[in-house]
Order: sequence, then C-alpha cells, then structure tokens
Amino acid sequence: MELVHAAEADFPSEFGRFRIHGFEWVQGGVREEAVAVVMGDLTGQPAPILRIHSQCLTGDVFHSLRCDCRKQLEMALAVVGGDGRGLVIYELQEGRGIGIINKLRAYQLQDQGADTVEANEALGLEVDARDYRLPAAICRHFGVTAVRLMSNNPDKIAALENAGIQVVERVPTIAVGSVHSKDYLDVKREKLGHLI
Repeated sequence: MELVHAAEADFPSEFGRFRIHGFEWVQGGVREEAVAVVMGDLTGQPAPILRIHSQCLTGDVFHSLRCDCRKQLEMALAVVGGDGRGLVIYELQEGRGIGIINKLRAYQLQDQGADTVEANEALGLEVDARDYRLPAAICRHFGVTAVRLMSNNPDKIAALENAGIQVVERVPTIAVGSVHSKDYLDVKREKLGHLI
C-alpha cells in the first residue's frame, strides 16, 4: 500500500485558514481517496487535535436531522480553528463504508421500523465497513505520532493505536440530537459501543 500525496492548496474557511491536502492509495486493488484539512504545526506538545470524519452526504451537505454528522464535523473544525493547530481527515466512507445508495436503501428499511444495524444486516452489508489504515497513514505523512482524537467511536481509537498512533486523549463530540436522530444515536451507543 502506497500513500500518494496528490495535491495541496490554501483553504480559507469560516473556521479559519487551513491547508487542504488530497491523498490517494491503493490496497487490495481498491483505490481510496481522502482529504485532510490542516492548520498550524502538527509537531510538538500538546498532541494535535485529530478528527477522522466519514463522508455523510445527507448530513454534511443536505443537513439531515437523521444523524449528528454535520454537527460533529463543524465542532471539529471549530476546535482546530480555535486551537490554531490540528487536522481533520475526511474519508470517502459514506454510510460507515456502505456507499450512498446502500445508505438510502438502509434509510428505507429504517422507515419501516429497522434500526441502522438491522437495516445493514437485512441488506447483507457489514454494520461498519470502514477501515482506518488510510487516516493512520496520513497522520504518519505529517509526522504525527500522538493525537487528541475527537471521536465517540472506540473502534477509531483502537485502529489508530494498532497502527502506532498514540491516542493521548479522547475528546468527546457530543452533538445535540433531535427527535429525528434519537433512535440513531441510541443504536450508536447501545449496539455499536459509541461513547455518547
């Protein structure tokens, strides 16, 4: 597996001035892409903030109330902007890695009473198909060996630690839910072990 740093550019945003980096890599014949928005010097102490965010078209772009994704992304960008240093890695892993069309199929089953785990299983899909080796490789690219991880997902912590990236602190990303996201958040906590 070879990580390719494909592009880098200035990236001013409402959360501050970042650099945006594009990455590509191929593993097992599958090509993956991710971007990282970076602010400040990532070396030194304290360890930089890191958010690994999986693409959520419905939440990030269309502001869906079915999930807390957009709120978590904006929280992370605001924290990095406030600290003046850190990185947010945005992976193209829609619907925990099942893709947008399967995510919409899962939504359809949820409308009929299934929860998010049951819907994926009914479609013959993994409950969470994500792989965090690419974000770990991106951290190594920037010389980051220890992070303060903004996440509620213990799988991300374990994956980074297994890849040699020390998680010195877990920073919770608790977003205020709505009546539309209550069941989704309950399943994340009760069935997926998220720390919310």
